[in-house]
Amino acid sequence: MDVQEIFTALLEPEGMDNPYPLYTAMHEHGPVIPAGDGMVLVPGYEVASSVLRDQSYLVPDAAYLDETNPGWREHPSLDTDSLLTLNGEVHARIRSLMAKAFTRRRVAELEPAVVRLTEELLDGLAGHGGEVDFMQEFAFTLPVTVICELIGVPAGMRAEFRPLARALTLTLEPVVDEAGLSAADEAALKLAAMFSELIASRRARPADDLLSAILAAAGAEPGRVSENELLQNLILLLVAGFETTTNLLGNGVRVVLSDPVAGAAVRSGEITPQAFVEEVLRYDSPVQFTEDRRPTRDVVVGGFDVKVGEHLIVLLGAANRDPRRFLDPDRFWPERPDQGPLSFGGGAHFCMGAALARLEGVVAFPRLFSRFPNLALAAPPQRRPGLVLRGYEHLPVTLS
Repeated sequence: MDVQEIFTALLEPEGMDNPYPLYTAMHEHGPVIPAGDGMVLVPGYEVASSVLRDQSYLVPDAAYLDETNPGWREHPSLDTDSLLTLNGEVHARIRSLMAKAFTRRRVAELEPAVVRLTEELLDGLAGHGGEVDFMQEFAFTLPVTVICELIGVPAGMRAEFRPLARALTLTLEPVVDEAGLSAADEAALKLAAMFSELIASRRARPADDLLSAILAAAGAEPGRVSENELLQNLILLLVAGFETTTNLLGNGVRVVLSDPVAGAAVRSGEITPQAFVEEVLRYDSPVQFTEDRRPTRDVVVGGFDVKVGEHLIVLLGAANRDPRRFLDPDRFWPERPDQGPLSFGGGAHFCMGAALARLEGVVAFPRLFSRFPNLALAAPPQRRPGLVLRGYEHLPVTLS
């Protein structure tokens, strides 16, 4: 297959359902692949890693959208004040503010709460008795509860988040139709209204939560962050805080249902939960693509000339299956000696929630498999549509 055929096939339902054979075909073309129309694909691990870590490459920001999509300001879902679409000093200013509150220590202190919530959800699953939708009853509920407790979102607001987040993330996909964009705009407005209310509440009555800590840090340096920057990045923190982990949990369970030996090895302690989580992240990455990267000058990438104005598409899912980097890349092998997936990106845009996602996986998987050693697929699972975020819409399982 030529490059255009491979990329076109990735955008088809069959390609989204199982992109890995197409990634294999892509690797035969090399680690960097000019694909025409100013697009350069980067499926190679080493080149992908270097591009992600080089701050001279820009993500699509307001200036870029002004050139390529002049009507973007009419769409609230395309707001460019979030860390996903900021570059340089503005990005560093806001990220450092968020990082002051969202620390490794704060994440580590969540472990007892994650354990408690996991056990409560497993008790709830046991109460169902027979068949359950793992995605709805566990994979979504655990991370959304954790991130909402961390931020300080009241329980009464949480039920709406999954459909709103699902609608908003449509704008991350390579192709979104008018109906999808309209749904994303509506979701963006609803989330903004909910967080505006929550911000006002916390300013009036601070609490021991992440939102209060962020507001305190912002208040200590007036003018450092605008109200919209604050709003957009709280929405990003919420959505990213559970979308990636939901997909990680669902993808990991599906792997075990296909490979019971792996589940038995996790239950017995033969495979550490940490190794299992890292291999799930590599083998079936919850995020398959990053935002485009644009060079600020003419550069040579992997032996190819890339001009200003062209854009690099870093394929995380392909990089995690690069045979130049990983032994037997299409094998699920938690004991592999060459771990190091790029699933959370790298460099200045490395996912701030990576430690939290890993913690939830490390806590949840061994407890789930030990509690339900006969976990089995009850019906064919349903993948969520899309190429960027890879996970399941429904994963029906029987517990015993």
